[in-house]
This record gives sequence, C-alpha cells and structure tokens, in this order.
Amino acid sequence: MSDQVAGLLAGLVAAALFGVAAVVQASAVRRIGGRPTHLVGFVLRSVRDPLTMLVVAAYLGGFVLHAVAIWLLPLYLAQALISLSLPVTALASRRVSENLSRGDWVGVGAVTAGLALLSLGSGEPGEVVTTWAFALPVALGVVLLLAAAMVGREWSGPVLGALAGLGYAGSAIAVRGVGLPLEAPVVLAALAVPAFGLVSFWLYSLGMHSNAVTGTTAPMIVGQTLLPAAIGVALLGDGVRDGWAVGVAVGLVLATAGAAAVSRSPASAATAS
Repeated sequence: MSDQVAGLLAGLVAAALFGVAAVVQASAVRRIGGRPTHLVGFVLRSVRDPLTMLVVAAYLGGFVLHAVAIWLLPLYLAQALISLSLPVTALASRRVSENLSRGDWVGVGAVTAGLALLSLGSGEPGEVVTTWAFALPVALGVVLLLAAAMVGREWSGPVLGALAGLGYAGSAIAVRGVGLPLEAPVVLAALAVPAFGLVSFWLYSLGMHSNAVTGTTAPMIVGQTLLPAAIGVALLGDGVRDGWAVGVAVGLVLATAGAAAVSRSPASAATAS
C-alpha cells in the first residue's frame, strides 16, 4: 500500500470518527445543565461523565489516524479529508432531532466535491519541521487561542466553532513539528498539540450547548482547513500535482463555501432545544 493510499484511508476513518463523535459530544454537553463557560469546571465535569469520556476516546483514536494522514499527505489534503466529518455529522445530527434543509445538503455536497478535487490534485507532503522558528509561533498560538476563548465564551455557536477550527488547525500544524530526534523544539510542538486540542474541544462544546451541531461544525471545518492549507503550501513545502493548482484552489473554495453555507443556514443556526 502506498503512503498516499494509507494517508487517505487514515484520514477518511478519522473523519468518520470525528463526525459521529461531534453529535455524541453535543448530546453530552447539553445534558450537563448549565453552559460550561469555565474551562476548569468543564474539565472536572467531563472526566466524571462516561459519555464525554467516550467522545474523548473517539477523538483520540481519530487524532492518531489524523496525525498519520498529516505525516503522509500534504496538510491541505489531510485537513480537507477531515472536512468529510461534516456530512457524517449532518447525517448523525438527526439523532439529536436536527434536520437539514435542501440548501444544507447542497452545502454538504459542495464540501464533498471540493474534497474530491483536492484529492486529485495533491502532491508530495513537506518534511517534518523541528526548528525554534516553527515551535515558538505554534506555542504563541496556544496562548492567543486561550485568550480569545476567555474573552469570547458568550459568543454565538458559529463563532465559537470557527475559533475551535483555528485551534484544531494549530494542532494539525504542530503535528508537523513532531518527529525524531527528540529535541527541545519538537517537545514544545508536541506539547502544543494537546493544548490546542483541549481548548478547541471546550470551545466546540460551548458552541454546541445551545446551537445546532451542524451550524457550529461547519465554520469549525472552514477554520481547520484553510489555515493549514495556506501554511502547508506557503511555508512547509507541501506540493501540488503539475497542472492541478487551479483544481486545488477550486476544491478549497468549494469546500469552504459549502461549509460556510451550512453554517449560515436557518436550519443549522437554529437554537438547539
């Protein structure tokens, strides 16, 4: 099996895990009662809730597979594959009594078509980065995300979802700095991965507490796809197949526009009951 095929399979399974886990996460966070606006309190309640721990286990499994995809594929493709969690979440959201409109499904279809273009146009991934010039901005990103989370805890679900997406993007970028030999910049990048993940998980839970699952998930996917795509191509050496630059650009636009359309839909943005 080639590295690209292995990376594609890992990304697809990770997307399925993330998509189902998102709906279970929404169910778990809504049944705890009050909105979890404090990170420490949220963590303490979560570790005592078996359903939330099941979600965490699913995310951890998905993250391992996602990391494999990041190492074997260009970042834009690895992140775009994770965007396939959106149609999975859309289908599974019926379990929490959320139905999508025809426009929502058009948006989901645009995401899927965009991902197909990205898959066809992907080239070779860049190398693992182990420098301080990489690790320090990644660590600063964790601090900035936490500061934004503390300020914006009462923001709307789609905005919190977008913030969570930026955090998951930071986590994906940080994975590119994790490798051997185990030097100080590598350790710092490795520590940033769970830090980004924890804050993003909290922001995502906040967003879904009183907002529709798909409406919160769509902007998260936009955030976690665009930033790594741009950084991967511009700074980390990710390649595009000869003659496919326009196709990859169109794929990114389609995937992003589709996710944004779902997030703006009245059906997706409706307050969860």
